[in-house]
Amino acid sequence: MGSTSTNIVELKQQFLEYVEIEKGRSVKTVENYDHYLRRFLEFSKAKQPKDITENSVREYRLWLNRQDNRQVQNKGTLKKKTQAYHLIALRAFLKYLAKRGVATISPEMIELPKIGERHLDLITTEELTRFLNAPSGTDLKSLRDKAILELLFSTGLRVSELCSLSRDLNLKSDEFSVRGKGEKVRVVFLSPAAKEALITYLDKRTDIDDALFVKVDGKERAEGEELRLTKRSIERIVKHYAIKAGISKKVTPHVVRHCFATDLLSNGADLRSVQALLGHASINTTQMYTHVTDKHLRDIHKKFHSRKV
Repeated sequence: MGSTSTNIVELKQQFLEYVEIEKGRSVKTVENYDHYLRRFLEFSKAKQPKDITENSVREYRLWLNRQDNRQVQNKGTLKKKTQAYHLIALRAFLKYLAKRGVATISPEMIELPKIGERHLDLITTEELTRFLNAPSGTDLKSLRDKAILELLFSTGLRVSELCSLSRDLNLKSDEFSVRGKGEKVRVVFLSPAAKEALITYLDKRTDIDDALFVKVDGKERAEGEELRLTKRSIERIVKHYAIKAGISKKVTPHVVRHCFATDLLSNGADLRSVQALLGHASINTTQMYTHVTDKHLRDIHKKFHSRKV
């Protein structure tokens, strides 16, 4: 059945509501879709769906490919991955219009750019051990930071998921549920080291704040002030201990998540299980870790390949 509205701004708003409510996407994802679609509509000057043509999409792709990436010092064009995000949003919008019976170009007309294999910034096992052992004090801040690092590596949590945790975790159990991307709930598991670090940290806490990880800098707090650590705070903590551990590479909470995944795969975990533990919607996302864990294939080749000289 066709739509009664042909105003593209109205249709875009209806699409964003559909993505949030019917598809269950996060508010951040909806905001990104809005940003990418507004960019296309401003460029193409489309007022109605019929104004979206193969030609306007082709010109838009050229324009995207020639944009400066102002997030890096040496500028350069937008990364292929970023360009792909713009086109994924447009294609999803066109699919929605087709579903509504609105006449415009077919979403299949939009081919996504080929993206090179993702490079993973990993640290070695020795560096990881030094990093996890870097918070060594018995004060509350050191105990908190030790618990943060151990929990990140034990669970592979995204930094946003870690920040959202409350202190009412059942530490008698070795597992708990977390709500991740797209409001999907998954189970994560605590290593003995992570469990011990959390218990030691929580035993030392004297405040009554609900958040699992809170500010402990000793400053006076105004009544009702948010104590929960932010994503930026966690990123700073991770960076601090990476430097303290003598690691020259950039280490972020997401690098620790990469280490969690590659550690599992290196020790024989199957890809589907790692996908579930990471909370990836698609196995294709998890697939990026496999080339890092193929050392055993090199060893097999070296041991069994017939040409020795």
